[in-house]
Amino acid sequence: MIERAFVKENVVETLVDEYLKSKLPRAGYSHMDIKKTPVGTRITVFAEKPGFVIGRKGRMVKELTETIAKEYGVENPQIEVKQIENSDLDPEVVAQKIASSLERGMHFRRVAHSAVRRVMGAGAKGVVVIISGKLTGERSRTEKFMDGYMKHCGEPSEVLVKKAHKLAKLKLGIIGVTVKIMPPEIVLPDEIVIREGVGEVKEVSEVLEE
Repeated sequence: MIERAFVKENVVETLVDEYLKSKLPRAGYSHMDIKKTPVGTRITVFAEKPGFVIGRKGRMVKELTETIAKEYGVENPQIEVKQIENSDLDPEVVAQKIASSLERGMHFRRVAHSAVRRVMGAGAKGVVVIISGKLTGERSRTEKFMDGYMKHCGEPSEVLVKKAHKLAKLKLGIIGVTVKIMPPEIVLPDEIVIREGVGEVKEVSEVLEE
């Protein structure tokens, strides 16, 4: 019973996350956090533009609350909105901006290079932007744009690299956008940090005399 309840909670959380992604692309939706409280369920929404989540006179947040309660069975949901610290280091926001730019007709190379510059300018250790689909003609292909340092395999790739995938709907077809970012604050397992002034270096003769 405990396992089933746990699985059900995870399924509901995933469905709510997908719903918020579909409803809040203009808000720069990043992610959410769900916690149960004595009075209900607190849902913290992290977005680039909190005002779009709240809506005029709170209409959007009211609609979100009612839908989450009715469609997904979340008990007494209470939505709290927080602004993400740096949108250029959030792969969800970066990928959504790229997808939106492609849908507006901007050239994929210009959009990708601009995104890479913004991410690296924000202090990221590395970034990869992958755009796949019918980019300029009938044949599908994949273009990759990168800068900095990136882990592509192993546990560091799974744990330390932030990833997001978005879809852009164009006349030629669907374009897939994948963004991978290595944040500035992470420390890699093979990274060596040299600290200066740790202690006084003594001569061998001095050590023997002691």
